[in-house]
Amino acid sequence: MSDNKQYVLAVPNFSDGKNKEVIEQVADQLRGVEGVKLVSCEPEEDFNRTVLTVIGEPEPLKEALLNMAGKSYELINMEEHKGTHPRIGAQDTIPMFPFKNITVDEVKELAEEIGKEVYERYNVPVYFSGENARCEERKKLSFIRKGQYEGLKEVAHTDERKPDIGPNKLHETAGATIVSAKEEGLTAYNIFLDTEDLSIAKKIARALRGPSGGFSTIRSVGIKFPERDGVVVSMNLFDCNNTPIYRAFKFVEQEAERYGVTVTGSELVGPVKLPYIINSLEYYLKLEGFRKEQILETHLMDM
Repeated sequence: MSDNKQYVLAVPNFSDGKNKEVIEQVADQLRGVEGVKLVSCEPEEDFNRTVLTVIGEPEPLKEALLNMAGKSYELINMEEHKGTHPRIGAQDTIPMFPFKNITVDEVKELAEEIGKEVYERYNVPVYFSGENARCEERKKLSFIRKGQYEGLKEVAHTDERKPDIGPNKLHETAGATIVSAKEEGLTAYNIFLDTEDLSIAKKIARALRGPSGGFSTIRSVGIKFPERDGVVVSMNLFDCNNTPIYRAFKFVEQEAERYGVTVTGSELVGPVKLPYIINSLEYYLKLEGFRKEQILETHLMDM
């Protein structure tokens, strides 16, 4: 990675986590592109969505993301889609973040270009969120996704819920896409409990998440993954600097004890920034004066 080049991080989410052929065709739009690296492809079968993590130089990344969105629109029909994760479109979100040598304002401008091009190329309406939001409410995905695809389809003609770009209705099969720039991305994290009682996971998730009295930087749900024993507290961490991963883990662990339940393990979904791992390492090992430069592999980044 060049010291002078600009790099953007994108974590797009499309609405298929089950059909391997569809998943690979969409992800392929980000593979083998000069100036772009697909870091991970994380299908989530129960949610029926896939999260991609990609790093790239602004211009080639822009084109790759547009091609990715086009393939999602081509292959995914929202009239037939079912899944437990909130969604409004085939290419549900295209969130972007500064990664290296680039400001959030520059990423915001890139998001504007992508949003306009999505509609011009594919006739799919666009909602802007994050730093690109046209009003305070739309800074939050939950506001835009309220009612999901089926509900939004019925109210997209109203002033409060109409798209930012495109007609006041959703595309008949592709729905709509949310495009955004933010300073920091989210970290997806799951904590597993040794109980089949889903109500316990839901109670812990409710206590953990910001809107119901927990951490303002965490959104969480209690769910069951059919492929494994136990239930899960699944969360998105929006600021791992001020609310470190270890703090969320300890909170869930302590809440679980109330119900006679233990934590059996946890899982990071997709890549994570090194500082977020380091601050948990410092906490559990009670390290003093630790510097990331003490990790030898960090020096490879600048070679």
